[in-house]
Amino acid sequence: MIFRVADIQYNVLTMKYDVIIVGAGPAGIFTAYQLVKENANLQILILEKGRSMAKRSCPKHTNGGICVHCKPCSITTGWAGAGAYSDGKLSLSHEVGGTLPDYLGIERTMELIEYTDKIYLEFGADTLVHGQNLTPQMRDIQRRAIDANLKLVHCPVRHLGTEKTQELYHKLYDYVVAHGVEVKFNSPVTDLIIENSEIKGVRCSKGDYEASYVVVAVGREGSDWLFKQCAKESITTEVGIVDIGVRVECRNEIMQEINDSFYEAKLIHYTKTFDDKVRTFCSNPGGFVSSEYYDEKLAVVNGHSYKDLKSDNTNFALLVSQKFTEPFNQPIEYGKHIARLANMLTQNRVLVQRFGDLIRGRRTTRERLYRNNIIPTLKDAVPGDLSLVLPHRILIDIMEMIQALDKVTPGLASDETLLYGVEVKFYSNIIKVGTDFQSASIRNLYLGGDGAGITRGLMQASVNGVLIGREILKRTQADSR
Repeated sequence: MIFRVADIQYNVLTMKYDVIIVGAGPAGIFTAYQLVKENANLQILILEKGRSMAKRSCPKHTNGGICVHCKPCSITTGWAGAGAYSDGKLSLSHEVGGTLPDYLGIERTMELIEYTDKIYLEFGADTLVHGQNLTPQMRDIQRRAIDANLKLVHCPVRHLGTEKTQELYHKLYDYVVAHGVEVKFNSPVTDLIIENSEIKGVRCSKGDYEASYVVVAVGREGSDWLFKQCAKESITTEVGIVDIGVRVECRNEIMQEINDSFYEAKLIHYTKTFDDKVRTFCSNPGGFVSSEYYDEKLAVVNGHSYKDLKSDNTNFALLVSQKFTEPFNQPIEYGKHIARLANMLTQNRVLVQRFGDLIRGRRTTRERLYRNNIIPTLKDAVPGDLSLVLPHRILIDIMEMIQALDKVTPGLASDETLLYGVEVKFYSNIIKVGTDFQSASIRNLYLGGDGAGITRGLMQASVNGVLIGREILKRTQADSR
């Protein structure tokens, strides 16, 4: 390794690497995996703002569900990113989890999904795939979906479970470290170092690090930082889609037919009133609603499920997709603004409302909440009124979607169905990259994962990492000739 004295202003040593990966989520992990699998001689550094897997623990799990606002949040940052605390679903379809087919085409995307799925199996993923073959019961569900103006996307799913997901990613950590990858935790990157439209390295609290290639794969938690870096360094972007909605929770009995047939049914609806796209996302049979915190204190809702521990409820997100045009260019801030409105009413906790109260235009009270058949799995959620938070258009979209879903799974539109708000997916403005995922404006800078606005789930983020690793290997091989 080559050492040199860095800029006198910082008075630190700068180390030279072949590749620096910013962010240790699935995209970053699989970039490192692919690199060391094919070239053990590369000097690779991963910089991660969060903690190692062993030190990622949320106090809410032991103190009665009260968030103490850890910095950084162990749910959204650390080894394996927010994916470590998801329920670990691998979507084995090109139609789900991102936009890779737009860059690679359907056939190549599916080839890479199959390749990456085999890696997951090697590291301990469950061999069972849900919804692989359409049964007569699944076809009947599809018929009812068509009748309700819903599109049912056929997507086989491999379910890992939250606890098994963490075990699997820990094994991947052991693998890449054993093959020479250096990982620095508690090391948030503050700036990209760019000279003459070429990446030279990164700057973080511990010093400057140089590299021939830099991969930025910061995930949703880092998307705001990435957007600011793009604005600062004139990295070419375009406005991305804003996904805002709620998390729905109902009894398992309501969703049993879909859960047993598909595990997770991907359903899309274009609403009658506004023709907006609403989709189901991240369904968790027998799962638990959870809260996530961004910027330390901004509470948004999410959900997960374990492989072994089960609740009496199923939860899933309903997300309304909005594509804005110029002059709007702040999708992340827009989502945060709506989340802040909910937080104002709840003292920075997640808001919950019964569907029956929402359609009657009244606030849910604690008394009405706990007389239901369904008991909320997010214990510190605050009863309230989503109509005081969500824009009218999004609210109408969600209500129309629930009414449509009720035709497929009767009982979902009952008074007692719970809606938690708000769920926001903090995707960055989409960064313009080539088919190799190199920045269109900065040489040797590669971008991938959810934070770059390219993927939206574990599998496509992992595939994105595999592809970036392969592209950098091509470059390093060409350079060595």
